[in-house]
Amino acid sequence: MHIVEARAVAKTYDSGSVRVQALRGVDLALERGEMASIMGPSGCGKTTLLNCLSGLDELDEGEVLIEGVPLSAMSDRERTDYRARRMGFVFQYYNLMPVLTAVENVELPLLVARVGAVEARRRAVEALELVGIPQRARHLPDQLSGGERQRVTIARALVNDPAIVWADEPTGDLDSANAEEITALLRRLNLERSLTLLIVTHDPAVGAATDRIIRMVDGTIVGDDAGVRAPELVAAAGG
Repeated sequence: MHIVEARAVAKTYDSGSVRVQALRGVDLALERGEMASIMGPSGCGKTTLLNCLSGLDELDEGEVLIEGVPLSAMSDRERTDYRARRMGFVFQYYNLMPVLTAVENVELPLLVARVGAVEARRRAVEALELVGIPQRARHLPDQLSGGERQRVTIARALVNDPAIVWADEPTGDLDSANAEEITALLRRLNLERSLTLLIVTHDPAVGAATDRIIRMVDGTIVGDDAGVRAPELVAAAGG
């Protein structure tokens, strides 16, 4: 069974004066444990596709199935609950709560899901250990470097042991050294935990670290190729 499947997905944004057809009958399937990237020029529909696949955006046409279940068969509450239990999200600009420490940011999804405070804290600390920054648990986001903030974001995405992680430009706000470290970290987590990842990126090095590069132009998929992984990133992930 595909973990994610899109069938003839279409999405149009209509502001009244401007109508933009963001997705045009997209078909796509992801296997469990796969790490894939979506690449293409700005405005081609990459983020819209990610949002439609994850249930953040409604579809105009077509269907999306997650673990064999159509999103259209779920109520809004069921989709929200499914995202909380089975999905993780990593964004370019971190989306961390500035008044919460790193560990408090990581445990927040568990508390929202009504996990007990002691268990939530234990799992949040483990997630920070997994991404290599347990020593920064008590620091606020503005006391962390860009790379450390992104690691906190990744820890938060992993704390509920998701079936799939969606990442939108996870290295877009980082310098080249931190971008390489974050890419290697994502690859390592994919390999060690059989974690399914779908990554929107402009960075060729990120695409090269993935199993597949899905190329988009004008709301359609125009290419779907095996990634050609950079040897240094594979070595870093393996380490």
